[in-house]
Amino acid sequence: MFSYLRRGKAFYRNVVTLATPIVLQNIVTTALGLCDTFMVGLLGEAPMAAVTLANLPVFVIQLLVFGIQSGSSVLISQYWGKGDTGAINRVLGIGFFVAGGISTLFALVMFFFPAQLMGMLTNNSELVELSLNYCRLVGFSYMFNSITGVYVGAHRSMENPKLGLCVFTASMLLNTFLNWVFIFGSLGAPRLEVTGAALATLISRIVEFVIMAGYAAVNKRFRIRPRLLLRPGRVLVQDFIRYSTPVVMNETLWGLGSSIYPTIMGHMDRSTEILAAYTISGNVEKIFTVVVFGLASTAAIIIGREIGAGRRDTIYEVGCALNTLAVLVGAVMGGLMVLAARSPLGAAFYSLFHLSPWGAETATMMLTFLGLIMPLRSFDTTNVVGVLRGGGDVRAATIIDLCPLWFVAIPLAFLFGIVLKWGIFWVYVGLTMESVCKSFIGVWRLRSRKWINDLTRMDL
Repeated sequence: MFSYLRRGKAFYRNVVTLATPIVLQNIVTTALGLCDTFMVGLLGEAPMAAVTLANLPVFVIQLLVFGIQSGSSVLISQYWGKGDTGAINRVLGIGFFVAGGISTLFALVMFFFPAQLMGMLTNNSELVELSLNYCRLVGFSYMFNSITGVYVGAHRSMENPKLGLCVFTASMLLNTFLNWVFIFGSLGAPRLEVTGAALATLISRIVEFVIMAGYAAVNKRFRIRPRLLLRPGRVLVQDFIRYSTPVVMNETLWGLGSSIYPTIMGHMDRSTEILAAYTISGNVEKIFTVVVFGLASTAAIIIGREIGAGRRDTIYEVGCALNTLAVLVGAVMGGLMVLAARSPLGAAFYSLFHLSPWGAETATMMLTFLGLIMPLRSFDTTNVVGVLRGGGDVRAATIIDLCPLWFVAIPLAFLFGIVLKWGIFWVYVGLTMESVCKSFIGVWRLRSRKWINDLTRMDL
């Protein structure tokens, strides 16, 4: 039954080699992000909840950039398997233009209309007031981060995930240090509190961009060719639109949908405590899902490379093996997360963030839900982001990713939390239905084998 797992040591060694730098990058980013949350949390529950809300538009920007990265990687990984670096330059140029334009638009909206934007996310006037300066500054940081993300994502698709590890580790270390300086007024700097967190993010993203640009200038493995970047050609633009637009729409609508959850929480009773618990549980969840997302990114690289190289006969078995690994990894990490949340270690951890007893109890409940559902979420992530997208099946992947969110989970969360006012426990019951529905549809599409598509062209 599981004969497809017998792929030989070379296959699993390749998975580990590609996944390890991605996992390490995610660990560093998540751990330092948790440090940021801890520093803001020392200011109290209200500042932490305000930053959570202000980061929702940023979360949408990040998902847009991730969508552009993922959409680009659908083409880049296959052209890398084919050995066509000229086509990769063309795809990269389109990605720079789209990601830079979208992030700039978001930054301008966040700068000029912060009160209106935050007012849409919560009716808590204290949280709106605390978030305004943070919102104005942090949007500009992602103008730089979006370009860096597209370039690093291209190298990841070309089997060079170490670049992202180096660039983002340096950026996040700097961000953490500057948070300490500006939030608390260390080393003679002014004490800026929430605004200081935004300033630290902006400076670190600029430095991150400079490091990326320096690497691009000297790298010999993949040379930037400005002529191709600026003139990608009509055929490849059409391909980018055809295969990347569904992915960008997918990530955008998924990000908007996911941001509705804390928006619902922001309109519930005890919203400040709920949002603080949501922030902490979300950061803890990221620590336990780094391997999952590393495996999903690796799956996209491997599937795209194999199709581009013309090895179609074994693609289905490779996809099944990667998805099975994802379920096993999800089960292990989910179990560890539940144990950690319900152990004395969890209680001690919550106290660091000055959570109220009810807030700590709520965070434990949230992490328990997330841990129990993680095997399914791990399969969903690897199947949609890795296997189906890597195979060029972007439209089906978009449908599978969005329909359970928008037509099942969000309506249930809204019904339970706002209409019936059953409380945060039932909101999380609604949330978990997304993964359950998505898994059933994802298995059906995987077994159909219709997701295997060669997207490369000879006439560029």
